[in-house]
Amino acid sequence: MSDIQAKAPIATKATPFLVPCSRWESHMDRLEGPQALLLRSNLLGADLSVTNYGGGNTSAKLISRDPLTGADIEVLWVKGSGGDLGSMKLDGFATLEQRKLLSLEALYRGQEHEDEMVGYLPHCTFDLNPRAASIDTPLHAYLPFTHVDHVHPDAIIALAAARDGEAVTREVWGGAVGWLSWQRPGFALGLRLRDHVARNPGLRGVMLAGHGIICWGDTARSCYENTIALIADAAHYLNERLAHGPAFGGVALPARPASERSAAAARLLPKLRGLMQGARGKIGHFADDAETLEFVGSRGLDRLAAIGTSCPDHFLRTKIVPMVLDPARLDDDSYLAAMTGDYRSAYAGYYQRCAGPDDPPMRDANPVVVLVPGIGRLTLAADKSTARIAGEFYANAINVMRGAEVIGGYVGLDEREAFRIEYWALEEAKLRRMPAPRPLVGKIALVTGGAGGIGAATAARLAEDGACIMLVDRDADRLREAAERLEKQAGADRVRMAVADVTREAEIEAAFTACAREFGGLDILVANAGIASSAALEATTTDLWRQNFAVLAEGYFLTARAAFTLMKRGNGGSIVFIGSKNGVAAATNAAAYASAKAASLHLARCLALEGAPFGIRVNTVNPDAVIKGSHIWDGAWRRERAGAHGIDDGAGLEAHYRDRSMLKREVLPEDVAQAVHFFASDLSAKSTGNMINVDAGNAQAFTR
Repeated sequence: MSDIQAKAPIATKATPFLVPCSRWESHMDRLEGPQALLLRSNLLGADLSVTNYGGGNTSAKLISRDPLTGADIEVLWVKGSGGDLGSMKLDGFATLEQRKLLSLEALYRGQEHEDEMVGYLPHCTFDLNPRAASIDTPLHAYLPFTHVDHVHPDAIIALAAARDGEAVTREVWGGAVGWLSWQRPGFALGLRLRDHVARNPGLRGVMLAGHGIICWGDTARSCYENTIALIADAAHYLNERLAHGPAFGGVALPARPASERSAAAARLLPKLRGLMQGARGKIGHFADDAETLEFVGSRGLDRLAAIGTSCPDHFLRTKIVPMVLDPARLDDDSYLAAMTGDYRSAYAGYYQRCAGPDDPPMRDANPVVVLVPGIGRLTLAADKSTARIAGEFYANAINVMRGAEVIGGYVGLDEREAFRIEYWALEEAKLRRMPAPRPLVGKIALVTGGAGGIGAATAARLAEDGACIMLVDRDADRLREAAERLEKQAGADRVRMAVADVTREAEIEAAFTACAREFGGLDILVANAGIASSAALEATTTDLWRQNFAVLAEGYFLTARAAFTLMKRGNGGSIVFIGSKNGVAAATNAAAYASAKAASLHLARCLALEGAPFGIRVNTVNPDAVIKGSHIWDGAWRRERAGAHGIDDGAGLEAHYRDRSMLKREVLPEDVAQAVHFFASDLSAKSTGNMINVDAGNAQAFTR
């Protein structure tokens, strides 16, 4: 879990290429077959100097028993499409009969028919395994080695994307590693790779220009250690050369102080998010690591950014080129709009130049990566994980450019080759296999009182539908516990927390600023932080009166005002106040509490009028007697309300409120959360200025 009040990282000197070392231990030699392959895959995937998230693939040709004939046959186990080496399990491997795979060569009709070969792969499936085979399967199948690794580490891609990459490959490995010029992954490359290895016996691996390295071994361990050693060789070679001078031509603009970078990102992301076109909102991610700051502040930024990312593993997530902004014009809204529009136009031009009649329609033309000299790297995507991962892949691309520049210069892919990868029918099919996004994916919610029963239940309900959640509460310990519970449900990427008291303007502003920096803006505010007090009028002190109004009226005002600022920068949003039955119906010995709640109800109506022109809806949910899970009911409020009703303050209070309701049912935090979800989502897209009572029926609280 991330506490957003932590200070932003301080820029330090960019780190050299990471040099991997073997993590294979002797006891691992006892593993055999699929278990040894899985171990090797997990070890490679867990090492950031070896693989990127979701990148690379591994394989082993193993003997298995045919379930029909009982005969022993050779089966290729290869990482399936869409998996991640570091976290995959055995069910992440596709299994195919090696004999059938080799027989596909007789059906191959040439590169113009490349895509049809993928359609034959399911016919080679062994033991009805449903895992789809990767497009890299032929690279593994046609090599005559038992164990094969194909990885895309930064140090390797730097060589593969360098103008002198082939010569450097010979220099580093003395001919023990081959070189193949760029070719799109697939069947033709598999055959070409096989033939190259046959002509050059004794190779340890082959560099695939612009793509990565493929290497092998007779055992799982020897294959793993060969892979690690080759990457280490490349990293050592590059680090020696990087030590002789500044990267990217030296510094053009130094990095701003960390606090300024953070503040600039918080201002910029909501504006960019509001400029993105499409049916769903984008989620932002900000990074100002030393490597990024070195690149965006360098003399070579404009030239290298225009070349774009070369490795398909990178640009499928980042687009080919980023959008680069002038740091002096970040507060110029017309400039930002023009730059974003120009980017979309340029992308449309790229599509029109390269697309053929059979290619898929143009996809999202918005920028994914935004670079700002002196500030850092911003990424915007459909969800937080995708935005973060896209940023990490561009960081990999920066490292690749850093290395390639010191060994002859960085080169990118031909535009049409890049388009063939990006709009490959196989990639399109993969996208279409993905499940439809949940209703609130792309939405950002901030919930005050997030550590309490209603707040936590509401956050869980919104997260269930895909929203990113900023939890806000003044109780740091309870807030951390609530955030940790929510992380287990929604994942760490979609949960942030801010310790803040809604009565303190500066703390509220800091929490909303953090929400903008962490996620990119705000779509949903749930104003839920509350207190409760009970006292006869003569016993109600001015301090008690002011305390109720500070939290329940002024606190709602401060949070709503901060929300308006962010929502206006975007495309509107939904504000939901957690009111109370007592805001509508008078209550004995609760004048301060009920009056403050009534004030918040009227505030919501006023804000509904003011927000409508900007697409900001404001509605209220009025609960009654939500006792379970509520911290408010843990203390004096419980005793006071029990006394006001003349009942025991034990279990009798729950029964009193249940039996008092028309439906004779207890109201739970989850019930309130469902009503909030209705107002927060597009289910109520045409509702504003409304109230929903969640009280199991109370005629006194009828709103009409």
